[in-house]
Amino acid sequence: MALCHSKRTAESFVASLVKESYAMSKTVLKCPHAKKCGGCQLQNMTYDRQLSFKQVKVIKLLGKYRHVDEIIGMDCPYHYRNKVQAAFGEKNGEIISGIYQSSTHKIVPVDACLIEDEKADEIIVTVRKLAKSFKLRAFNDVAMKGFLRHVLIKRGFSSGEIMVVLVTGVMDFPKEEQFVNALLSRHPEITTIVQNVNNKRTSLLLGEESRVLFGGGYIEEDLCGFRFRISPKAFYQVNPTQTAVLYGKALEFAELSGKETVLDAYCGTGTIGIIASPLAKRVVGVELNADAVKDAKVNAELNGVNNISFFEDDAGRFMVKAAQKGERYDVVIMDPPRAGASQEFLKCLTVLAPKKVVYISCNPETQARDVAFLVKNGYRVKKIQPVDMFPHTEHVECVVSLVRK
Repeated sequence: MALCHSKRTAESFVASLVKESYAMSKTVLKCPHAKKCGGCQLQNMTYDRQLSFKQVKVIKLLGKYRHVDEIIGMDCPYHYRNKVQAAFGEKNGEIISGIYQSSTHKIVPVDACLIEDEKADEIIVTVRKLAKSFKLRAFNDVAMKGFLRHVLIKRGFSSGEIMVVLVTGVMDFPKEEQFVNALLSRHPEITTIVQNVNNKRTSLLLGEESRVLFGGGYIEEDLCGFRFRISPKAFYQVNPTQTAVLYGKALEFAELSGKETVLDAYCGTGTIGIIASPLAKRVVGVELNADAVKDAKVNAELNGVNNISFFEDDAGRFMVKAAQKGERYDVVIMDPPRAGASQEFLKCLTVLAPKKVVYISCNPETQARDVAFLVKNGYRVKKIQPVDMFPHTEHVECVVSLVRK
């Protein structure tokens, strides 16, 4: 099902898009997999109501500090995910692919999803059909036997580049060349194919060992006027449209003049720091994931950015060492995981005492906890901006600006 981008003449596209987006905001689209999937917790609401629900959620958690600006939603809240993954298994002797049923390890067969990129879904279906024709068995993670375990697709919405990661239980790939050629003949838009081996009893998607079967082993994507390299393991925001909005707000809140030294904590592949680099004197990025740090350094070079440096370290440990050395940062931009920042990180942040802190979070609950600590230790909240990064789910992204009292 194509939503919000059906084929039309150029003359009618803009006008019809406005009408279509308005209609979508007032409509509830029903997914046949809703009861078993559990991924889109709010899909029984209109999009307008979803936004109101998330606005109230942020107000309850952070509204005591100051006014919460109106949540920024999407014009078209469908097929926004640029990263799609599917689990593979067997049922009645047939290979199936889809998602794990909520709170179980049972695969729900899914060929198309309302929030996933449509091209990615098409490729996954093709892989499943090819696996059947090539007589490749799905991996059984109970018996620890078989071949195809997962398929991961990453797509650059702006660049058009597509990465396919075939996650297998063993390295030996029967008829590898024929399989790759068959997949490329059906989807010539694919720019790289990677095999990743995961042979452990784990809930993690990817294993430690990978090899490139076609292309460069990565894709590149454009964001906010910069180009970024994305490898199979590196973190990259799944909603590129709203990521541009989110990062734009973060930099607006940072109020950089070109004289500041900026710390980009939990920097991932360096996106925020690199985008901030033209507005700052110097940027330092810290990230624990080694693959992400490698990509961050490549991204800086790719964009000709020479006033940024990246360090592979735990953000908390890095802050401790920075505090011990007496280092100073004017602005700290932090984007921690859902669990929020560690106490170690927050305590050292107050010791370093930057003039401004821009806190980006995908979990307002832990963000509220951390903001409470900072408010008790010398900061006040200046701005709060929710952004709907994950339509139809209960999750909401939020940017909070704090300044020293």
